[in-house]
Parts: sequence; C-alpha cells; structure tokens
Amino acid sequence: MSTDSRDFLTAPASLADRRDPPGGQVDAATAVTALYQEHALGLVRLAYVMLGSRPSAEDVVQEAFYGLYRRWDWLSDPDRALPYVRSAVLNGCRSVLRRRPARDLEAVHQPAEISAEAAALTSEERREVMRALRRLPDRQRETLVLRFYLDEPEAEIARVMGIRPGTVRSTTHRALSALGRLLGETS
Repeated sequence: MSTDSRDFLTAPASLADRRDPPGGQVDAATAVTALYQEHALGLVRLAYVMLGSRPSAEDVVQEAFYGLYRRWDWLSDPDRALPYVRSAVLNGCRSVLRRRPARDLEAVHQPAEISAEAAALTSEERREVMRALRRLPDRQRETLVLRFYLDEPEAEIARVMGIRPGTVRSTTHRALSALGRLLGETS
C-alpha cells in the first residue's frame, strides 16, 4: 500500500473520518497516523517510565506503531488498535530490559539540551521515584505505571498484562508497599 507522506502526516483524527465510503474499511496509513498523532506522546512517556531512556522509549513506540501498521489487515476491530499498541509498547519495553545488562538498569539518559519538559522529568524528586520504581520487579512496575501513570482501570490492566483483575489488585498493593519501603530507604 503506497501513500504520499504528506497525506500520511495530515491524517484526520477521528475514527469516523478514517472510514472509506465504499467498503466501510479503515485505511491503515490514515488510521495509524491519526492514532499516532493522538497517543504517541503518552506512549513515549509510558516507555520512558519503564526504560529510563528517551531514545529507547521512542524506538519502542515507533516499533509498536510500525507493527500495528503491518498487521492492520489482521486487526479484528479497529477500535482495539490503541490497546494493541499499548501492549506492544509494554512488550517492547520488556524486550529492551531483557537485553540490557543489569548494571545499565539504573542509568538514565540525559539529553544534551534540556527542554522544559525534560527538566520537569529529571527533577530530583522524580529521579528518586524513578530509581525506586525501576528497582521493582517487572510485573509490579508495569502494574503501577498502567494504573497510576496511564490511569487505566483494573480490567484493562488485567487484559493488557494477561493476568486476572485480582492479581492486578494484589500486585498493585505489593508494589506500592515495596515502593514505599524503597523510598523510605533513600530519605
């Protein structure tokens, strides 16, 4: 499927606007572009919280959207595209973390030029919380990020992570307790 890059960058934002009149199907390039424009920043932030590296976070999100575009024709419900991409971002973060040496998990990328947003992300208090969050087991960290950073309901967290809602509740409780202990150690 070949599209002009200018059309790809100026795609309409609503799903209703993305439907082609003849078959009612959603054009992959248009739909993925609109989804990217609306949700990429939040997903990069999610990946940044998980990875601690902005370039790695951006790479993971780009790969997730590319995967969605490649598999668009196999997507049973276009309205489920965002949960698909969110799951792909989490899986991409897990892959990056598995490939990293253990000593690199504490390292946080510092951009050469610090923007206002980057300065807010790297304030001392946030860095302390981020270090503590990265010391949590993967499942606990993912649960906290999905629940408190993305404000997802338990049912959606359970679906994205492939666990039961009761497991989400217990994991969240254990993660908050562990995070409190870790932050108490550093105070």
